[in-house]
Amino acid sequence: KAGHELTYITPYPKTPAPNLRVIQIAEHAFEEKMNSMFTIEKLIDNTFALKEMFSILKSFIDTANDTVSNTEVQQLMLDPQTHFDVVIAEWMLTEIFSGFSTIFNCPLIWSSSMEPHSPILQLIDEMVHPAYSSNMLGLFEPPYNFFQRAINTLIEIGLKVAKWFSALIEEQIYKEAFAAAFKAKDLVQPSLEELRYSAALVLGNSHVSSGAPLKLPQNYKAIGGYHIDEQSKPLPKEFKNILDNSKHGVIYFSLGSIVPSKSMPAEIKNGLFEMFRNLKYTVIWKFEDEFQNVPDNVHIVKWAPQQSILAHPNCILFITHGGLLSTTETLHHGVPIIGMPIFGDQAMNVKKAVHKGIGLEVKFDSDTPKNLKAAINEVLSNQKYRDRVKELSLIYHDRPVSPGAELVHWVEHVVQTKGALHLRSPALHVPLYQKLLLDIIFVSLLLFLGFVFFVKFMLTRYLKKKTDIRKKTL
Repeated sequence: KAGHELTYITPYPKTPAPNLRVIQIAEHAFEEKMNSMFTIEKLIDNTFALKEMFSILKSFIDTANDTVSNTEVQQLMLDPQTHFDVVIAEWMLTEIFSGFSTIFNCPLIWSSSMEPHSPILQLIDEMVHPAYSSNMLGLFEPPYNFFQRAINTLIEIGLKVAKWFSALIEEQIYKEAFAAAFKAKDLVQPSLEELRYSAALVLGNSHVSSGAPLKLPQNYKAIGGYHIDEQSKPLPKEFKNILDNSKHGVIYFSLGSIVPSKSMPAEIKNGLFEMFRNLKYTVIWKFEDEFQNVPDNVHIVKWAPQQSILAHPNCILFITHGGLLSTTETLHHGVPIIGMPIFGDQAMNVKKAVHKGIGLEVKFDSDTPKNLKAAINEVLSNQKYRDRVKELSLIYHDRPVSPGAELVHWVEHVVQTKGALHLRSPALHVPLYQKLLLDIIFVSLLLFLGFVFFVKFMLTRYLKKKTDIRKKTL
C-alpha cells in the first residue's frame, strides 16, 4: 500500500500484486510437529516433556534451514543484479536470517510476533529483569513474590543455556547456506555471532494496552495491531445473517490452527456441544470437521472471517486459544475473552488478559465444559469485563498514527538513515560485569580494605609510639 516493491519469502500463497514478488518455499512440517507434540490430551494429562520443548527450538531452526537452503532463495542471493534497501525477517528463536542483510549490504529489521522478552531484546539492548518482567513462558504476572522471582531467574538461565547449545547448530547451518553467496560476491563471511546483534531495530507485535509498561530501547517499536484492517471487511452473507439475527448475542469460538478443535477428546467435544445447547446465546465455532447432532444455536464452520465477526456489535464474547494476534484483535474491537491456552506465548497472553480484567482463563481438563459454562456466565453477566475491555480498547486506539502507518514510517526511517545507528542502545556492547558494576564494586572494596588496613597500621604505629614514650618516661 505504501508503494514499495517487496520480495516475500513464505510457505503460504499470497494474492498477486503489481509490486509483490513471492518466493514460495515448501511448507515445512512445523505445524504437523506442533500437532503431534502439543495435543490437548497431553495438556490434560500434563505430560509435556522437556525434550519436546527442545524439539520446538529444533523445529524453528529446521524451518530456517529449509528457507535459506531453498533453490529459489539461493538463486536470489547469488544474483548480482538483486538489490534490497532493507531486510525484514521474522525472529523465531534463531538469528540465521541475519545473513541476508550482509549478502545484500542493507540494514536488518527483526519482526517479533510476541510481547517483548529477553531473547529478542538482548539482540538490540539487554535482557529484561526477571524481578519485574515476564519471560517467554509467562508463568506469572508482576508483582512477583520470592518464589516467582526465583522461578523467573531460573527460566532466564535455562533459556540462555538452551541458546548456547543451539548456537552451534545455527552457526553450521548459516555457514553452509550462505557460503556460496558470500563467495560469489567476493565477500568474507563473518560468523553468525558477529551478525546476531546487527539489527537496526525490532518491530514488535505488542502494545502497552495488552502488555506491561516495560522500559524498552529506542529501537524497539511496538506496532501491535498492524495486521488488522482499519475498515473491517463486509461479512459474507451466511455469517451476516447469523450475527444480525441473534437475539441474545453471538459467542465466537476458535482455537487457531496449530491445535484445531477437532483434535479434542470426544468426551470434551460432546460435553461442549451439550453445554452450548443449553445456552441462550448463538455460538459460531471454528471446527475443522463434521459433527452429528449439532445444536440449533451452534454453527460449525471450517473457516471464519475472525476480524469481521469480532467487529460486529452482536459479537459479545470471544473464546480463544490466546494467540497474540487474537488477543490484539479482541482489544481492537472491544470484545471480552475467555482464554484456553495450549502452548507457547498463549499462556502469557491469557494471563495478561485476566490480569487486566478483560476475561477469564479455562484450562483443558475433564471439567472443561462445566468450567467454561461458569466462565461464560460470569463474563456475560458481569458488566465489569465489557467496561474494562472498552477502556483498554480506547487506550489501544489512542495513538498518533495507526500501527500500520507507524510500521511503514520506521522501515522507511531505517532505509533513509542507513541503519538508524542513532537508535542503537549502548547497553548492547557493555559486558555483564560492567552492567552489574562488579569492577567498580571490586575496586571500591579494595580501596575500602586498603583504607581500613592503612588506618589500622597508623593507629597501631601511633599506639606503639605512645607506649614507647611512656616506657622512656618511666
